[in-house]
Amino acid sequence: MQVRRNARLAELTTLGVGGPIDRLVEVDDAEELLAAVREADAAARPLLLLGGGSNLICPDDGWPGDVVVVRSRGVVRDGGRLVVQAGEPWDDLVAHTVEQELAGVEAMSGIPGSTGATPVQNVGAYGQEVGQVVAAVRVWDRTEAAERLLTAAECEFGYRDSRLKREPGRYVVLTVSFDLEPGPLSRPVGYAELARTLGVELGERAPLADVRAAVLELRRGKGMVWDLADPTSRSAGSFFTNPVVPAAQAVEGCPSWPAGDGQVKLSAAWLVQHAGFGKGRREGRVGTSPRHSLALTTEPGATAEELLAYSGKIIAAVEERFGVTLEREPTTITSSPHRATPRPGIVRS
Repeated sequence: MQVRRNARLAELTTLGVGGPIDRLVEVDDAEELLAAVREADAAARPLLLLGGGSNLICPDDGWPGDVVVVRSRGVVRDGGRLVVQAGEPWDDLVAHTVEQELAGVEAMSGIPGSTGATPVQNVGAYGQEVGQVVAAVRVWDRTEAAERLLTAAECEFGYRDSRLKREPGRYVVLTVSFDLEPGPLSRPVGYAELARTLGVELGERAPLADVRAAVLELRRGKGMVWDLADPTSRSAGSFFTNPVVPAAQAVEGCPSWPAGDGQVKLSAAWLVQHAGFGKGRREGRVGTSPRHSLALTTEPGATAEELLAYSGKIIAAVEERFGVTLEREPTTITSSPHRATPRPGIVRS
């Protein structure tokens, strides 16, 4: 376990915003992670957990407690099940599943961040979601001061949502178990753009390696593959979720997809672009990516305040023009930190 006191949140996130950290702790395995969390809670220090830092907007005034960076590694296979340490880089895991001929996450290639963060956000792309293949999530429950194994049903996955996200700060992900499908072919392709790129029909399967290559090509074309040498990738990927609205409120001309229960999912990228915030628009050190209107990018020295103000203008413009409210996909961290709230009678060691 390594401890530093001279770090900034901007150094640890793909958006590159965020102020000084009181105490940075880097852990290399689940045992160190658990020890770091228990130590912070016992001392009543504010705690923030970081994986790849790819889906966070961190506060300009920094963090007044412990920031624990999770670098645990390891993948154990048992048939079609993988048990993965929380700090395992997500795209490394996807590449591994393709090499091992395990289908289920291949369309989520190129997404930055750590494996432990994926069930929190129910990460998804190109027709696949993590919640479709998660078998269980092993967590430390800071409220109960106990280790728990949450089933997929107990995680209550929704569109870019989960129980873990709705109870911020409570659960520390230690490992994630996935049930994947052995074989050389992908799951049925469920996204039209990906199907066209592969030259297959929707619902058909394709070689796993071909799907991964196609997704990486599509993401790079949109500036959504993290690359230190590419300033257009200095982002959190898709900044807004696709809004789900009653079918009667669908916007004329806007691409949409059935979302069940008489609802449709609208293209947030189309709404952003047609509200006047197309590719390449900038205000100071923040703006819309020149490659994709759904990605917001920052320049060195940008602040969270600038980014939130710019995204707020987009939300207001879409609301005014189309009557649809966009929601930010990245998690906005505030300086009001998450402390454990133990139940009466629980004593922390």
